[in-house]
Amino acid sequence: MITKLWLSVPIILFGLCAVAEVLPSRPTNAVARVVEVDGTGLQSAFLADDARVAAAFNRGLLALTRAANISDAWRSLVQTNDTVGIKVFSLPGQLSGTRPAVVAAIARGLLAAGLPPGKIIIWDRHADDLRAAGFFKLARQLGVRVAGAVESGYDTNTFYLPESPIVGALVWGDLEFGLKGDGVGKKSFVSKLVSRQLTKIISVAPLLNENDAGLCGQFFSLALGSVDNTRRFEGDPDRLAVALPEIYALSSVGDRVVLHVTDALLGQYQGGPAGYLQYSAVLDQIWLSHDPVALDTLALKQLAQERKTFDIPPPRLNSQLYTNAVLLQLGQNDPARIQVEKVK
Repeated sequence: MITKLWLSVPIILFGLCAVAEVLPSRPTNAVARVVEVDGTGLQSAFLADDARVAAAFNRGLLALTRAANISDAWRSLVQTNDTVGIKVFSLPGQLSGTRPAVVAAIARGLLAAGLPPGKIIIWDRHADDLRAAGFFKLARQLGVRVAGAVESGYDTNTFYLPESPIVGALVWGDLEFGLKGDGVGKKSFVSKLVSRQLTKIISVAPLLNENDAGLCGQFFSLALGSVDNTRRFEGDPDRLAVALPEIYALSSVGDRVVLHVTDALLGQYQGGPAGYLQYSAVLDQIWLSHDPVALDTLALKQLAQERKTFDIPPPRLNSQLYTNAVLLQLGQNDPARIQVEKVK
């Protein structure tokens, strides 16, 4: 019966409205701008070329911000006294997850714009995934920091509490793991890294499918990476459709995001969140936007096209997730209102 309560339309809408009250007003009919950089030779044998990736990313950033140079472009998004977190999706590894080359381009741009190295943090949910994907090595090379949300601990004062709480199966690393009581397991606490350290966030998600959410995109990566007690949502498309946009809508999470990037060097249309190069198409693209809904909408369309090309049945799109995100005024999912600007 709990599942039926969770899925009932009135409760979903009530939860969405409750979260929307803390958000700044955003026009729902606005046009979303997405800059799509189409590079050439950005990788060889699935290995990214750092210099070419950086050049492609910088062209996209200039187009999105309409700035005269890269330093001005970054200063239009962040200040030198900000602590900027570059959110990656590292679980699939450095070939199928967020590419270190894309993150390196971002970090070098921030450094050139005057941010101190200690104010730049590459982060994801687990430090072990970051290490395996090469981000600790990259951080040492650039002199910046790297951190796991779990290892940073969770904030008892900042949390996500759904209107219809599902009690989670708490695991080691969750704030309330091992505790007993009526309220235990009903909240997802925000990592102290996000709530207390970061002032700005740059979200860099791969173009990678995920069967329940549709893809490991902006919402899946940032929302699940920011909070604990996520097992109650994972593996259930309907719960994810409610939880991911509502977690993103927390002021401590979504309000800090200044740039969304889709790493579309590869498009993996099957097998995610694990990495399978045999299910991947080489695109050599980088997408940038201020609108996470628009980026994920285009990503779903791209992966559907790839599956059609390889004669694979259409994926689960989980369109309700993005309908809910639009209700929360987090972005635009209407293709007619998504303006794609192609950059060579």
